[in-house]
Amino acid sequence: MAHLVDVHVGKRIRQRRWLVGMTQQKLAECVGIKFQQIQKYETGANRVSASRLWDIADALDVDVAFFFEGLREEAGKDAPEPTSSVPADMMGDKEAMDLVRSYYAIPENQRRRLFELARVLSDVA
Repeated sequence: MAHLVDVHVGKRIRQRRWLVGMTQQKLAECVGIKFQQIQKYETGANRVSASRLWDIADALDVDVAFFFEGLREEAGKDAPEPTSSVPADMMGDKEAMDLVRSYYAIPENQRRRLFELARVLSDVA
């Protein structure tokens, strides 16, 4: 069974890769490995060495600490979560990540108007 830390780090690799719009193949090329290894890292099936994590962080343009953010909260998730319309692992949802990436690709003045529209629509629902 995969260790909680390996699974968390793998999820964070996948989230960041999706956010920057990079494929597993491209990330693998950047760090000098095969894409199948990236798949194993992202699922937590294989543990990422410190030097490899450093290379991945460099390729994804984040600090190594990024991959450990939220780990303490995730480790303490034994209690049932309150019901909410927001998924517990929103950043693990590919559709949500695509939406965030698309949102930030919109010019800032239009982005503000889109944000206000979304607020109004969510209040109506």
